[in-house]
Amino acid sequence: MFLNNFKTAEHSLFDSVHELGHLVLHQHAGPQDQSRAAEREANAFASAFLMPANDVKARAPRFIDANVVIKLKGRWRVSAMAMAYRLHALERLTEWQYKSICIELGKRGYRSGEPNGIEREASIVWRKVLAQLWQDRTTKNDVAAELKIPLDELEGLIWGVASTSVTPPGKRSLHLI
Repeated sequence: MFLNNFKTAEHSLFDSVHELGHLVLHQHAGPQDQSRAAEREANAFASAFLMPANDVKARAPRFIDANVVIKLKGRWRVSAMAMAYRLHALERLTEWQYKSICIELGKRGYRSGEPNGIEREASIVWRKVLAQLWQDRTTKNDVAAELKIPLDELEGLIWGVASTSVTPPGKRSLHLI
């Protein structure tokens, strides 16, 4: 699974759990079988996985406004809009409160971005895979050829991971690719 690095870290985290939801819930469905219902199910899975109902209910105060949503989102590392949606789904916000909070969050820039967002997570697995390929003297050209994709597409897919330095045991620090 590859994630869009142009989205906020919060959105990428939600996207990764959304895709996990597809793997768990729709394991026998092919790409052509992805319906609106399957997308809603994967979104509900991601929302429940990242923001467990009992934890959210226990920590959400009685009165919730946009400031509270912004504060709460940090605990679960989700976007403000996802936090507001979850609070609404758990009936902690009325329809009117939910819409009002979404409008306020939008005015504050939370519809198009995530001001003061979290740090993007990095894949430990990718670093290990790329480090092993480097140790085996496999080049990025070899990887692109094996995957049958253009080199620039491979570089785009592993952007941010490939530029991370790795220090093999007993060696000086070198870039992976």
